[in-house]
Amino acid sequence: MSLREQLCEYGRRAVELGLVIGTSGNLSVREGELVAVTPSGVALDRLTPEMCPVVDVEGHLVEGELQPSSETPMHLAVYESTDAKAIVHTHSVFGTVVATTMTELPPVHYNALLLGGTVRVAEYATYGTPELAANVRAALEGKRAALMANHGGVTIGATLEEAFESTRLLEWLCEVYVRGLGVGKPTILTDEQLGAVVERALNPPTFPRREL
Repeated sequence: MSLREQLCEYGRRAVELGLVIGTSGNLSVREGELVAVTPSGVALDRLTPEMCPVVDVEGHLVEGELQPSSETPMHLAVYESTDAKAIVHTHSVFGTVVATTMTELPPVHYNALLLGGTVRVAEYATYGTPELAANVRAALEGKRAALMANHGGVTIGATLEEAFESTRLLEWLCEVYVRGLGVGKPTILTDEQLGAVVERALNPPTFPRREL
């Protein structure tokens, strides 16, 4: 599957899962010095491969008739400062709720470790601006996900599939936290508890084999 075909596939999945609405949200995937990105003003479930423009890492349009997403500067800034090969940005409901009310998403479940632990909320800035790109880049330092104040969320990965699964996990963690607040005060895992999870993952239990 080509990079552009991947954008179409995961764009459709983002819509089906309710992670975006209308023409919001954007995805990109990098190969070498080129980045395929979703276009501006097109709903993600209506994409075809030829609609997806290709830019270089400096932001010059290399291929395609449509304009790249207005958030392309943010994508390029993240590629410049991380090892990411793919980026997913959505306006999911629970992620946006947390992004409008909190300065961070605390680790209410040990799977937060898959995103780097506590998820930071990048300071608000107008979409598509260098300021937003800088804020997101700072929030992603050492992480695989960040929330964007009064905006949405962004995740990175070595592949588009990996970045998309991180987006699903981010939304799940946000939903757990928001729903938890409706019941009481969510318990936050301590550094010691999270460290024990890491230790357990590095040293899984072994089970003796019984001959039948």
